Amino acid sequence: MGIPRRRLVGLLVTALAVAPVAIGLLAAPRAGATDILGPNAAIPFPLFPTDNPWNTRVDTLPVDANSAAYLASMGLSTGLHADFGTEWDGAPNGIPYICVSGTQEKVPVSFDYADESDPGPYPIPSDAPIEGGPGSDGDRHVLVLDVDHQMLYELFAAYPQPDGSWKAGSGAIFDLGSNALRPAGWTSADAAGLPILPGLVRYDEAVTEGVIDHALRFTVARTQKAYLYPATHYASSSTDPDLPPMGLRVRLKAGFDISGFSPEVRVILQALKTYGMMVADNGSNWYVSGAPDPRWNDDDLHELSRVKGSDFEVVDTRSLQPGAVVVNAGGDATLLEGQTLTRAGSFLDEGTGATAWTATVQYGDGSAAQTLALTDDHSFALEHRYALAGSYIATVTVHTDNGCSGSRRFVITVRDVAPHIAAQANGSARRGVAFRRRIAFTDPGADSWRAVITWGDGSLSRRPGSRAHSFVTAHIFRRTGLFAVTVRVSDHHGGTGTRRFKVRVRG
Repeated sequence: MGIPRRRLVGLLVTALAVAPVAIGLLAAPRAGATDILGPNAAIPFPLFPTDNPWNTRVDTLPVDANSAAYLASMGLSTGLHADFGTEWDGAPNGIPYICVSGTQEKVPVSFDYADESDPGPYPIPSDAPIEGGPGSDGDRHVLVLDVDHQMLYELFAAYPQPDGSWKAGSGAIFDLGSNALRPAGWTSADAAGLPILPGLVRYDEAVTEGVIDHALRFTVARTQKAYLYPATHYASSSTDPDLPPMGLRVRLKAGFDISGFSPEVRVILQALKTYGMMVADNGSNWYVSGAPDPRWNDDDLHELSRVKGSDFEVVDTRSLQPGAVVVNAGGDATLLEGQTLTRAGSFLDEGTGATAWTATVQYGDGSAAQTLALTDDHSFALEHRYALAGSYIATVTVHTDNGCSGSRRFVITVRDVAPHIAAQANGSARRGVAFRRRIAFTDPGADSWRAVITWGDGSLSRRPGSRAHSFVTAHIFRRTGLFAVTVRVSDHHGGTGTRRFKVRVRG
């Protein structure tokens, strides 16, 4: 099982909070399946509409610009783990659910986080399975599916009470015929504010039907204080941009060979290629959620550990959000110090209703944000010189005249260019008289430098840098002979240029 969820001590109360959801009391029956009831029963209808994010293919969407950093934070060499199966520690292994009819009696539920929970009553049977078993001290999820009304009821930290009611940490009700999200900032029975049941690997799909046509759910150890559509809640205090936000979606790379896996694992892996999986909670890295079933073959499920974090890529899912502004500004790039980034970009407005747009770019090197000129076809040009070696995050943002926006960021890696010292002619000097030489060099970066001159007679000189890329050095030779002089100029990134010449000293 995964590490129990680490929730923030306090949950944010958002100004977007709406009136308590009571849709479960109002929804009319929709093509139910009252003959399919009980714990972990086969579900004969799709969970949510076909255009819901859970049911949308992502195999052709672009790779997120920060994919490499996100994956590194989750563990490139860590294998997938099936956080489900037959039994674990004396209890069914996974997150169970129960299918009930529309006549199931509803019971009261009290919540620790009532301000972000949908109030009861909930149609929870007295024998509803609890994640980890009745004695569990983990997340204790309870998932109830009303198959007649196609309503989903989910609880976190659920405990039955002697009077037949339930007490829970939080709870959420989802109308499976709607694409409506939780209010922004609200949790659900999941840390990300997402429903749990639609993201589970279920035996009836992976084995009985042999196809999973929706995204899956997984956990990671550390997340960012942020969430992406369709998530609505975060559970972290870290602002590290390389940690995954809740709702981040990954997919198995198209070229990953799944032919050598057992049949049910191939079904899971194909779903990860086609639909991917979303970060839904804090827990162990790369733990894939599923429902328990005594028919699972745990040895076969263990094959998932052969699939590593490096076999995935993070998907740019911004285009899935209704009314999204999608910015295309190219991917990461590598330049040499002093070179200019030049590229074209564009954006798409996927239905915001805007009539005018503005765009800015922040190149990430401390320079001020610049306004971009937009053409009629929504394209723009980027041009910026990077003077110093380093890694910079550039961000292009497009704003609409009705308050919507979209952005794209990419990393510019600028490699150091070592100083280049101008050619030096051989020279001559007299013993005891100062020999002088002007040394000039080029360096496209505006970084600092220092010079060391080895005179060939056992002595050396050091020259601290200045803004100028030239300096005069002097030395008194105390004996006659032919001496090999070496000049080294180093910049503060470690690049070094070297030039040698000879000095003949006479008496």
